[in-house]
Amino acid sequence: MEYLLILLIGITGNVIGTLVGGGGLITLPTMMLMGVPVHSAIGANKVSNMVSAFSSFYTIYKRKELLWSEMRSVLLVSLVGGTLGGLFASFMSSQTLTFIAILLLGFALIMSFIGGAEFGDKESFTMNRINGPILLGVGFYDGMFGPGSSTLALYTYAHEKISYMKAVGLSRVGVFAMCSGAAITYIATGKIDWPLTIVLMVGSVIGAQIGIILARKVKANQVKLLLRIVTIVLILQLGYDFIK
Repeated sequence: MEYLLILLIGITGNVIGTLVGGGGLITLPTMMLMGVPVHSAIGANKVSNMVSAFSSFYTIYKRKELLWSEMRSVLLVSLVGGTLGGLFASFMSSQTLTFIAILLLGFALIMSFIGGAEFGDKESFTMNRINGPILLGVGFYDGMFGPGSSTLALYTYAHEKISYMKAVGLSRVGVFAMCSGAAITYIATGKIDWPLTIVLMVGSVIGAQIGIILARKVKANQVKLLLRIVTIVLILQLGYDFIK
C-alpha cells in the first residue's frame, strides 16, 4: 500500500512539475508525512527527478523541438549554479533560504501581472548576458534550497518569448543538471532507500510523460493561470515554514 501511494505521488508531482514546476511541493512533504526519513525522501526525490527530467527532455529532443546547442548552454549554467549553491548552502540558515525563496517567487509573480511573462513562438533560445546570469542564479538557488526553481526557470523562458514546449524542455534540462550532482552524492554516500526510490522513479517517469502530453494540449492562458496558482501555493507554503 505504501509503495502504491509513493507511485501515485511520483505521477502526480511530476505531471504538475513538468507543466509548471513545483512538483516537489507534493512529493517531498507527502513522503515525510508518511514517515519516510528526511534524507531518504530527499535522496529519492533527487534521483527520481534526475531520471524523469532526462526522460522528459529526451522525448522533446527526439521530436526535434530542442536543439543540442540550446540544451548544452542550459546544462552548463544549471550544473555550475547548482554546484555553487550546494557549497554555499552550508553557510546559510534554512530560515534565510526560505526568505530568499519567498522574495524570488513573489517578484516572479508580480512580474507575471505587470507583463512580459508570456510564452511566444520564437523558434530558438539563445543564452545572453541577461538570461544566462538569471539561469545561473536559478541553479544556484536550487543547489542552496530548491522549491520553485523550475517555476522560476519557466518565468525566465516566458520572458524570452520562446514556445511553451521548448520552455518545458529546457526547464527539464535544468532540473536534470541541478539534480544530477545531488543524486550522485546521495548514491555515493549510501543514503538511498532503493526500493522506495525505484517506485518513486517509475511514478515520476510516468508523470513526466503524461505532463508532456498535456503540455501539448494546454492553451497559453491556461499555462499562465497554472503558473500563477503554483507560484502562490509555493509562496504560502514557504511563508508558513518561515513563520513556523
